[in-house]
Amino acid sequence: MVYAFIAVLVVAVVLGIAYYFQIKASQRQAEEQQQLLTDYQRRVDEQQKLLNDYRALEKNFDNIGEGYEQALLAFDKMDEESQKMKSANEALEKRNAALQDAHNQLTEATQKRAELTRVVMADLHAAVSASGDVKMKVLLSRLDDLDDLPADQAPLERTDNVMVTQVVQEAILMSGIDKAQYVQFVQQIADEASYTMVYTNQAKAVRALTHLLDNALKFTTEGTITLKVAVDMDKMQVAYTVEDTGSGIEAGAEERIFEPYVKLNQYFDGQGIGLTVARNIARRLEGDLVLDTTYEGPGARFVLTLPI
Repeated sequence: MVYAFIAVLVVAVVLGIAYYFQIKASQRQAEEQQQLLTDYQRRVDEQQKLLNDYRALEKNFDNIGEGYEQALLAFDKMDEESQKMKSANEALEKRNAALQDAHNQLTEATQKRAELTRVVMADLHAAVSASGDVKMKVLLSRLDDLDDLPADQAPLERTDNVMVTQVVQEAILMSGIDKAQYVQFVQQIADEASYTMVYTNQAKAVRALTHLLDNALKFTTEGTITLKVAVDMDKMQVAYTVEDTGSGIEAGAEERIFEPYVKLNQYFDGQGIGLTVARNIARRLEGDLVLDTTYEGPGARFVLTLPI
């Protein structure tokens, strides 16, 4: 009995040991299978990631291809526009060249015409001066006004050394103011002015003063026009002052009246250039012409100054 129990015990121990090792082997096999499954899942995930990356690259490639096609279309359009601009630029260059040629021809023709006009005007002035016809002198002076109308011209040559009063006498003759029936004309010439010489352009100085007298005569329907002549030796200048009892100058128009073609009263004759020409001449002779705003009137007072 004892031997039988020992034998059964040995068999039970052996079976237990065998079962233990079988369980261990099964656990190890299960762990290996789980590892294999894990590795397989990782590979599947990696393959899925690769597939997603591939699809993304494929999509990007399609987008790049589409963008490339759009870029090509845009480039073609830009090239087309460039060709159009090039053609337009060539046409403009040709047009500009033609206009420049026309401008050069016009400038040359204008210069020749101006030279011819100067020659003719010089001959006319000589002929009129020789004839002594005052009306013709007045008409010629109106033509001269067109040359003196633009501002900022070169200074005038001062080559005439004449008496201050000689400018007065010729301006009175040209304007005819001493023969006006409806106003009284008064001269007030200072003693020193009666024997002082002025170095100027005589014809232009006379024209400037004539415009002042004409302006006073135009806007004075009754009363007095006074011409005052004085010399300031400190400033080395002569002042021709013209006062009238006419309509005067409205406030705010003190400088506007010297602008070309400005007429404050449309009922009076004239083109509105007399004062403009007179100031331009005065300044080109290194003098000036101003409206005396301190004058209380009635009428207006203008002061023409010229260097002596």
